[in-house]
Amino acid sequence: MLKGVGAGETPAWGSKDKKGRSVPMDSKSREGHRKRLREKLIKSGISAFHDYEIVELLLTLGTPRRDCKQQAKAAMKRFKTLRGVLDAPMEELQEVKGIGPHNAFGLKLFQQISERYLKERIVGKQIQLKSSKAVFDYLYQSLRKDRREIFKVLFLDSKNRLIDDENLFEGSLTSSAVYPREIMKMAIKHDAAALIFVHNHPSGDPDPSQSDREITRELVSAGKIMQIKVLDHIIVGDNRYFSFADEGMIERHTPDI
Repeated sequence: MLKGVGAGETPAWGSKDKKGRSVPMDSKSREGHRKRLREKLIKSGISAFHDYEIVELLLTLGTPRRDCKQQAKAAMKRFKTLRGVLDAPMEELQEVKGIGPHNAFGLKLFQQISERYLKERIVGKQIQLKSSKAVFDYLYQSLRKDRREIFKVLFLDSKNRLIDDENLFEGSLTSSAVYPREIMKMAIKHDAAALIFVHNHPSGDPDPSQSDREITRELVSAGKIMQIKVLDHIIVGDNRYFSFADEGMIERHTPDI
């Protein structure tokens, strides 16, 4: 009976014998392989790595005594790209032979640290969000992987620099779920001069629904009353987005949205 192997995880396997059968990699071989990967990272940086090697290193964070090379290659084959592997839900990662909750931990840890790093790098660093594309690039990774609908608000200063961003709610987006008055209170609390609203469509199709249009109209109207400018409402889909501002639907009179 195997011990110390998480659900879905398989014992370590290394090279193949003359008949093409996988054989176990001993502890010295594993450590030597990982040492070479660490030295390669220190010497040449991440650009010197194949994508599967990056996945392999992250998998070993959760199972440091096991070889993860074959699991990494299988994950790349299943999800096609490094981003695909990192964005994959835990339950789908565990469908890959040899990946369980223990070694998937490293992938999710890296992804969430990356998201926090990006936010902290932008907030308070005088970085301007000058376009819908800049906002999309900032939020895409955190929104595209979510199977739920997330509605976010970005609070900006008078020079369109990000003060903070917050999730307002999760679930189906309806006009009854969004309270413009409460949003304006939050904007005043953050001393924001402008707002950008962003939500995702888990279906992958960013085209706005009638409800999306109604909510945008209400938010623009509330912003005009409070003299807080609504710069955009962006809907994030699968590697694409819809911008109300780019379509001229923010600057129009409110009833035309």
